[in-house]
Amino acid sequence: MFKIMDWFPVVFILFKVVVLGAGMFFAVRWHYEQDRKAQKGAVLSAVGKISLALLLVLVGLLSLTFMLARMLGMDMAL
Repeated sequence: MFKIMDWFPVVFILFKVVVLGAGMFFAVRWHYEQDRKAQKGAVLSAVGKISLALLLVLVGLLSLTFMLARMLGMDMAL
């Protein structure tokens, strides 16, 4: 006989695929509709600002990582 625990991974994975698939569909549709409404200049400006912010966060995180490693006595010489 089949036990419920044998079927749990199958049901869980199918549920996960359906939920994530529906979420991705609606996310893509929403972004497509928003892109059609927005002007190209505004989109490019927003992408540039976000890219700059992410780059600054990355540089800050790398700096903090190296500072913490040096404080812990690790040799981080390039």
